[in-house]
Amino acid sequence: MNPFLGNERFFLIAGPCALESEENVLYLSKRIKDITDRLGINYCFKVSWDKANRTSVTKYRGPGIDEGMRILKKVKAENNVMIATDIHESWQAKIVAEVADIIQIPAFLCRQTDLIEAAARTGKVINIKKAQFLSPEEMGNVVKKFEYYGNTDIMLCERGTSFGYNNLVVDMTGLVRMKRLGYPVVFDATHSVQISGGGKDYGNSGSREYVPYLARAAMATGVVDGLFMEVHHDPEQAKCDGSCMLHLDKLEPLLTELIDIRKVQNKYSYGI
Repeated sequence: MNPFLGNERFFLIAGPCALESEENVLYLSKRIKDITDRLGINYCFKVSWDKANRTSVTKYRGPGIDEGMRILKKVKAENNVMIATDIHESWQAKIVAEVADIIQIPAFLCRQTDLIEAAARTGKVINIKKAQFLSPEEMGNVVKKFEYYGNTDIMLCERGTSFGYNNLVVDMTGLVRMKRLGYPVVFDATHSVQISGGGKDYGNSGSREYVPYLARAAMATGVVDGLFMEVHHDPEQAKCDGSCMLHLDKLEPLLTELIDIRKVQNKYSYGI
């Protein structure tokens, strides 16, 4: 059963892009949890122990699965937070499931049947990123695979759709259309501002100034159950996706705005 549902506000999956160090994730998970506790928001700390899809082979990926799980286990115990992290290969599912509360399927891999089966059979809650090249309706085929392998504790996450070669756009009607598939919908407000291949040597860049606008617009649709945001206390010095990450100091004001929007939405029924 999904422990993140049931709050009339929304739940938050947030943390840095990559696991940079034990000190870094202990600090960020504690700071974000303090904020969400004050605001009454269900919270899950996210971080990637291996950024396997980095543009350059020389870029930082993370500490690897053994050290990554050791650190995340410590974060979970010391800061009393739930953990979300991703897998890229089927063999990783069982190991990650020993620590993670949410297993995330990366957007580029969301149609990989073997990966889906391995994730589904862990029995964990699964956050499935919608591929940039798929329509909301095509995610129905991904849903059917999870159902076939016996896991219906799934969430569907919008993270932008390819628009030309290097840009992403967010079609807010896509949130409504995915909601019609019958599962919770999550909006990824930070990857949605990513400019794929728009940085140095065709690496990724982004426009974090648009994160609050997209988050507010998504919440205003009335169909979003949760938000996903990558957050860092010093994005300019982050080892991955710094240009997309929300500064930690801006998180609480934004969440407060989103709570106000949600209060208005709770007055109405949208018949989805």
